[in-house]
Amino acid sequence: MSALLQVEGLSVQFATDRGPVRAVEDLSFSVAAGETVAMVGESGSGKSTAALSLLRLIEPAGGQVSAGRILFDDVDLLGLSSRQLRGVRGSRIGMIFQDPMMALNPIFTIGWQISESLREHLGLSRRAARDRTIELLQRVGIPAPEQRIDQYPHNLSGGMRQRVMIAMALACRPSLLIADEPTTALDVTVQAQVLALINTLKDEFGMAVLLITHDLGVVWETAQRVVVMYAGRKVEEGSVSDVFERPEHPYTRGLLKTARLTDDRAGPLVEIPGTVPNAFEMPHGCRFAPRCAQAFARCEDGVPPDIKVAVGHDVACLLAERAP
Repeated sequence: MSALLQVEGLSVQFATDRGPVRAVEDLSFSVAAGETVAMVGESGSGKSTAALSLLRLIEPAGGQVSAGRILFDDVDLLGLSSRQLRGVRGSRIGMIFQDPMMALNPIFTIGWQISESLREHLGLSRRAARDRTIELLQRVGIPAPEQRIDQYPHNLSGGMRQRVMIAMALACRPSLLIADEPTTALDVTVQAQVLALINTLKDEFGMAVLLITHDLGVVWETAQRVVVMYAGRKVEEGSVSDVFERPEHPYTRGLLKTARLTDDRAGPLVEIPGTVPNAFEMPHGCRFAPRCAQAFARCEDGVPPDIKVAVGHDVACLLAERAP
């Protein structure tokens, strides 16, 4: 499949009192039209920063893309002006954020916030935009949308606010949906409903989805390919079946064990020893080496290269060179 989104050598840094800190380094991956790609990793792995940087949403927080290209339909988003980028955000690329209470404006009704996007990107009249907003609220499972449309975010439950975010993200039928931890603050039942809704609308609209999550069970159920991040770097990438059934990186194997997605599910709960390294004190070589029981001297010499272990399955680990 041809790539709808192609990220090449992406590096992202933030200005701090102690100097610039790299949050993402040399990240490359792609998302094909109609495909779901999941990006996983512990907190601090850089997955959400990578997702936000695609639409340059890190800039208000002092973030900057310091290297790389972000090609969407063969157009580099980093070369667009602010005005041109506004034409892409919400129109051709939609985004669902982790916390809808932070993403939704508390002083405007949910109807106004959804219809604003329809008026700006599709040129709909106020009446047509309101009618379309009611249709969208109904489509995402909001009961009594004719009344809810005039309510404010604080009037809704967490699950309903997340559904409003989905309606807003999909209002203009984007080609790509970026979903950043879309179910983190929801209970298990509502999580399942929201994920099922995203999958249904993805198939209906023919969208591609970039899913940012720490829940490997969700990845197994919804994604075709997975990118595993650790301390700002990609450590493994491949089809979900390949990576989950034949993980090559020790960090990936550790994640699968902690999520109990391995064959020893009945055994004791397993954790990955140690912690993610400090952003100002990153190891010189493999960043996972200080936590890795299989590390050896060469792991400290430099960043391990991507090694192809199967078609479409790459791993950044020197252990792959030793494999028979």
